[in-house]
Amino acid sequence: MVVRQAIVWVAAGVGAGLGAALLLTRALGSLLYGVSPTDPVTLVGVPLVMTACACVAALVPARRASRLDPLIALRER
Repeated sequence: MVVRQAIVWVAAGVGAGLGAALLLTRALGSLLYGVSPTDPVTLVGVPLVMTACACVAALVPARRASRLDPLIALRER
């Protein structure tokens, strides 16, 4: 459940970022060196790497939390 919620947020962020990058290609063109603003490798690679990092960042605490017994966790509070 936690990982699914994180993936929804990541997908929204990736979509917004790709949309903004495509809308701002003229402004980005002057800032990039050796890469075109619509380079397909960059437009696909960066979101994939960011998505993978976000999924790992959500998965690690979720797996750790799933190992806890809920009754013990609630009693400690």
